Amino acid sequence: MHKLDESLLTGLPPFRKLARPQIREILDAAQALRFDAGVPVFSEGMPVERFFLLLDGHIRVIRTTAAGDQIIALHIAPGQLFGIGAALGHTAYPATAMTADECVVLAWPNRLWAEFTARHDGFATETYKVVGARVGEMNNRIVELATQQVEQRIANAILRLVTQMGRKVEGGIEIGIPITRQNISDMTGTTLHTVSRLLSAWEREGIVASERRKITVTAPHRLVLLSGAEG
Repeated sequence: MHKLDESLLTGLPPFRKLARPQIREILDAAQALRFDAGVPVFSEGMPVERFFLLLDGHIRVIRTTAAGDQIIALHIAPGQLFGIGAALGHTAYPATAMTADECVVLAWPNRLWAEFTARHDGFATETYKVVGARVGEMNNRIVELATQQVEQRIANAILRLVTQMGRKVEGGIEIGIPITRQNISDMTGTTLHTVSRLLSAWEREGIVASERRKITVTAPHRLVLLSGAEG
């Protein structure tokens, strides 16, 4: 892969507060990697040896419950760090990072984390903002699972994907990653049968459209109403 120009990263956390020479130094220490869709960048329980920045593609963060079930905890969009166990004091990755589509990432040895955060104040502050946002999102997910009906949880999961990675297409807003009904089941702690039943009903009502691992929200306001955010 050709040497990356630091201008590609100047607007991204954790780089946006750094000078170009600082970004160049950090980039020069990185290894660029490509991953096919549907493969792990790292797996839950593996030793934390590297941390990563997602340049292109999308990552699903998957946790395994005590009962052995897999739950999609959140999605990582381009421009975000992931696998930052060092920031949280972890010696093993607490989740699996699975590619949702073809991905390009930058990887650094874990030993450089302390050096980057000590030498580049902006790197540290912007990174911990991301960590805080993810903790907040996880707390919201826990509340949803504990308090919301299944229909609300599924509506909220789809709306979250639309907000994070939606793109306007003819007829609505398409979720910009491959997404299956099983994926939505794994995000919402419900059964594949229930997800299929609800999405089929929403398709008949003109709220969503789906085909070949793609979901398009055709009536966003109606989905917001189903989520319980209004009303």
